[in-house]
Amino acid sequence: MANIKEIRDRINSVNDTRKITNAMYLISSTKLRKAKKMLDETEPFFFATQAMISRIVRHLPEGVENIFLESRLDIPEQDRRKGYIIFTDDKGLAGAYNHNVLKLAEEHIQNDGDKWKLFVIGEVGRFHFLSRNMDIEESFMFTSQNPTLHRARKISAEILDYYYRREIDEFYCIYTTVHSNVCETRFEKLLPLDIITDIQRERMTPGTILEEFLMEPSPSAVLDNIVPNYITGYIYGALVEAFCSVQSSRMMAMDSANKNASKMLEGLQKTYNRTRQAMITQEITEVVSGAKALKRAKMAKMEKTKKVEMHGQDAKLIDETRRL
Repeated sequence: MANIKEIRDRINSVNDTRKITNAMYLISSTKLRKAKKMLDETEPFFFATQAMISRIVRHLPEGVENIFLESRLDIPEQDRRKGYIIFTDDKGLAGAYNHNVLKLAEEHIQNDGDKWKLFVIGEVGRFHFLSRNMDIEESFMFTSQNPTLHRARKISAEILDYYYRREIDEFYCIYTTVHSNVCETRFEKLLPLDIITDIQRERMTPGTILEEFLMEPSPSAVLDNIVPNYITGYIYGALVEAFCSVQSSRMMAMDSANKNASKMLEGLQKTYNRTRQAMITQEITEVVSGAKALKRAKMAKMEKTKKVEMHGQDAKLIDETRRL
């Protein structure tokens, strides 16, 4: 059994840890409110841009050529070069947030042979893949903690550069969303745009009258302007979603840590009280035993003294008898 000093040190250690986890919980709750506000401000732009792309594609005249109108479906599935944009955090202590993203990414990478490239956001993802000797094409550091449009534009510019040069045929995003404090890891296709591919597959009903739609300077130029903005908005939205998710996951992890610390403290306090009571009982027992030992020693001494006195009296009586 641990002595009372070790238990007291353990209690102090758990108390100090609980202070840290409680502070992290409060910080994450503040950041989560900020992230949700950012997300609410982002969604209208994203959906408006998506609707605009749909309108443009539906009104495109025949014969328009543009890289964003290519579906890349003519390339066999096993020959398509894929790029994975993986959103992780710069720190841990967020429950299974990073693990779920990395696990989903590895599941898809394993099925693609060697025709893939990694674009990693966050230090956790970068260290994870480097520790497994997996090549990272681009890593974007210090982005997940502070998502901004500037950083989203930088990421989208890098991605579009690979797409323009036709080094990568398809781009996929792996990130986490949160709804009602429930985090969900998502795997979504970014390029080529599914909204364009789906519209191209639609068959226009005969006799459908389309509204007059003027595109200046040209339909291709309009696409070259609006699609990159859409990609930037999509990545920014994913960054904000991931930021929301990691703060929610960290809040739940820290709340669980606080509850576990309270349970540990309760058990340690009981152990401390029992050990302290046992020590006090032992001390009382030792004092009582010492008192009894002293009493027995005193009584033994008194008996010995009494015997000596009696022996002296007997000797004196014998001497008097002899004189007579």
